[in-house]
Amino acid sequence: MALQITQVKSKNGAKKNQIACLRSLGLRRIRHTVVMPDRPEFRGMIFHVRHLVEWEEVSDDLLPERFKA
Repeated sequence: MALQITQVKSKNGAKKNQIACLRSLGLRRIRHTVVMPDRPEFRGMIFHVRHLVEWEEVSDDLLPERFKA
């Protein structure tokens, strides 16, 4: 399984660690969507910014080549 993550709120007013989590997830602006593998480290980052993002589980076919082993 993979995770499709979409930023739905602005990072303005967020703490520095939350902004760093958004940057690490690859989210740059509102309504920007990325697909990441379902790993504990990505779920932890989503947990820290759960009020700024929406996420859903999708199939592994949508993963970028850099995450496919």
